[in-house]
Amino acid sequence: MNKTVRVALVALLCVGAAACSKKQEVKPQPAPEAPVTAPAPSTAGKYTPADLDTDACLRQRVVYFDFDKDEIKPEFQQIMACHAKYLQDRPMAQIRLEGNADERGTREYNLGLGERRGNAVSSALQSNGGSASQINVISYGKEKPVCREHNEDCWSKNRRVEIVYTAK
Repeated sequence: MNKTVRVALVALLCVGAAACSKKQEVKPQPAPEAPVTAPAPSTAGKYTPADLDTDACLRQRVVYFDFDKDEIKPEFQQIMACHAKYLQDRPMAQIRLEGNADERGTREYNLGLGERRGNAVSSALQSNGGSASQINVISYGKEKPVCREHNEDCWSKNRRVEIVYTAK
């Protein structure tokens, strides 16, 4: 074989190998979800215990999660900021974060998932200024459902963390 044929053959093999290589999949960015229209935390004054019942942001005390996930959705970030500000303003306040899961999965797995969800909310509150000494996390797993039907709509209501004020 002459030199030109060899070079052409090597070039052809290189092009063929490059054409067969695995292409990287480009995933489209998910469409941003509509933000919750909760008002921003009050900056004019400090929260009082009465605000827990009157302030629209503080009255929202349930954080919902996607299936098998423990990441806080963007629409709940403002709620985290409101509750963290309340904890800052009220050093004697105490909250219990009750992690829950839907009925799918084993008891042990769901207890762990509920705890991870509670810890995610705890971390969000702390990163917004809440104190770890004011927060207690407990997991109920799938033991305390709010809906008992066996469909996705119902399961989505059970994948949650409830924020319970034990001292105001």
